Amino acid sequence: MGALPGAGLPEGEAKARAVREMFDTIAPRYDLVNRIITFGLDRRWRRTAVDSLELSSGSMVLDVACGTGDLCLELSSRALRPVGIDLSIGMLTHARTAAPLVQTDALEMPFAPATFDGAISGFALRNVVDLGGLFVELARVVRPGGKISLLDVETPSNPLLRAGHSIYFGHVVPRVGSLLSDRDAYRYLPRSVAYMPPAETTLSLLREAGFFNTQRKLLSGGITQLITATRSPTQGATR
Repeated sequence: MGALPGAGLPEGEAKARAVREMFDTIAPRYDLVNRIITFGLDRRWRRTAVDSLELSSGSMVLDVACGTGDLCLELSSRALRPVGIDLSIGMLTHARTAAPLVQTDALEMPFAPATFDGAISGFALRNVVDLGGLFVELARVVRPGGKISLLDVETPSNPLLRAGHSIYFGHVVPRVGSLLSDRDAYRYLPRSVAYMPPAETTLSLLREAGFFNTQRKLLSGGITQLITATRSPTQGATR
């Protein structure tokens, strides 16, 4: 994994390489560790994210950084048609979904404009090299009027919850990850929150990219955030 455990978080191509190698490494036990460290709450968060898309049966949905396919499975169970992309071949190799899967960089997706009725992602925003660039690409491949639903981690604002959250994700999660998977990968999890810009900056980037009705909802006491937006009827991003 190289740069991830060090004092400074990697940027640019070094970040992309480190993230890809990390997910290749943890792919075999990724689902097991997720269930344990979130106490199964990750399933509830994914259901909430799919609910927020409010798409009709048969709609085509892009799952960005699909991993092993949890969101693809949830989308399929709602009679939606998912297509998953991920940078990590290891994650795609261990995917448990029958949905079409493509190994690609989310910043350069091999899809025509307005291909999808909506898009979704689970805990991927802090792992991309260029968040604004990702939003521009989503605006390109999602049809006008289509909705996106993006999950990621957050730090609770309540002081007591924040303190408990810091202890758990800073100390307990890396130990669980070390026992069941890869220590360095799960040391990265609490540190990677630093990649996320302030909430208003994220929403502003979405608006600049070509989305409106941008909203942010905190889940489970503020340890997770759900960001939703609708693709503008006008073509082209302003960014």
